[in-house]
Amino acid sequence: DCERCQCHREDKRTAILYTLLSQNLNHGRGGRSPAQKRCLCHQHRTVCLRTPRVTCQAASNVLVKTISFMKNLPSFRLLPQEDQLLLLDSCWVPLFLLGLVQEMVTFEVMETPAPSMLKKILLDGQSQWQEPERTQPTLAAVQRLQSCLNTFWSLDLSPKEYAYLKGAILFNPDVPGLRASLHIKSLQQEAQRALQEVLQPLHPEDQGRFARILLIASTLKSIPPALITDLFFRPVIGNADIVELLAEMLYEITGRQHAG
Repeated sequence: DCERCQCHREDKRTAILYTLLSQNLNHGRGGRSPAQKRCLCHQHRTVCLRTPRVTCQAASNVLVKTISFMKNLPSFRLLPQEDQLLLLDSCWVPLFLLGLVQEMVTFEVMETPAPSMLKKILLDGQSQWQEPERTQPTLAAVQRLQSCLNTFWSLDLSPKEYAYLKGAILFNPDVPGLRASLHIKSLQQEAQRALQEVLQPLHPEDQGRFARILLIASTLKSIPPALITDLFFRPVIGNADIVELLAEMLYEITGRQHAG
């Protein structure tokens, strides 16, 4: 696909120069696969937050509220701890994204600055002492995320709708390995029923709103956790495991202790 992308057509001289320099860079390392080369096309262009300090702080605040929501649900706390951890691992991303929507957190991205080609060449022999480069989100993935958020904003949910929808997302009986899956299914049905009941007086003329909300909510589950972690939290937590950090927040103990 990269051979036909816009960046190859628009600036072939730059691509040729890059190829020549890349051959120098890859000498003695067995070369680098085409997918790892820097591509300027829409699908492969990497991006980062334009205002990381402000956005990461806002995202962290939303994440704290997301974990607090789980901690303050008696029906969640009464579940076996193994089930709590499985639900946390499976549901933190859609719940966090729903929190971004509710808190009206917006963000902009910019293209990831390219490392100097000369610097790469000069430091090539020292690569074994350098930390591995962190993965960066692609422009296409971030635009898909922003499209999901914009679709949710168009629904203009009320606080009660947000609360019951969060419950319907959290109590997902389809997560593999659950011990109390039947009970969790009943909790999900209860949350969905409450959501449907609150919709009737708020939107009596919109009979399809309930199904539309659940359908749009399902798109949040398709957003990869790695994208959310790399975009909003990697600048803060470094190489730490975010699920372990979330478990620490949930139980206020270290990730290693709760696993024992």
